[in-house]
Amino acid sequence: MDIKDLDSNKTVVVATGNAHKVTEIEAILAPVMPGVRFVALGELGDFPDPVEDGETFFDNALIKARAAQSETGLPMAVADDSGLCVDALDGAPGIFSARWAGEHGNDAANNEKLMAQMADVPDEARTARFHSSVVLVRGDEVLRGDGDCEGRVGYVPRGDGGFGYDPLFLPNDTPGKTMAELTADEKNAISHRFHALEDLSAKL
Repeated sequence: MDIKDLDSNKTVVVATGNAHKVTEIEAILAPVMPGVRFVALGELGDFPDPVEDGETFFDNALIKARAAQSETGLPMAVADDSGLCVDALDGAPGIFSARWAGEHGNDAANNEKLMAQMADVPDEARTARFHSSVVLVRGDEVLRGDGDCEGRVGYVPRGDGGFGYDPLFLPNDTPGKTMAELTADEKNAISHRFHALEDLSAKL
């Protein structure tokens, strides 16, 4: 896809290469942004990942959105940053969720570390939540939405859907099922990103 062929006033670049994430974002934002097209950054070229050195989910989402804006020259961009916050671990892994065990995106290693650190934590203290911050930039304007999915950390991974910590996370909204045992539609209906996008759409 060529950037020159896009109407810059009617295009939102989504700072992701994940087509599923674009679909999820579009489903919630399109009704409040009629006539606007949502395009994944990965469809427009091979751009370097920005350094996510913010101190909060919002900081890192803004870094990604501004980078997408800068790299494409398009005025509107949206990005999200999310992670797992475990109460017994003082909010860890938090913004370091994807690289907690040392290697970015190594889900198995991250889950092993989580199980090890939670091994002696009793049921009632295993509360946690997935948090998402979504940022939409329009020129210099910054709009944000925040959302949580409350639940608890399980003892053993279950399910083969989703990614990241999904096999160990038991959402309060789906008793007895891990996030990885839900269908994509079930997950999207309760997810932290869904709630963050709803929060953002209310501001548009």
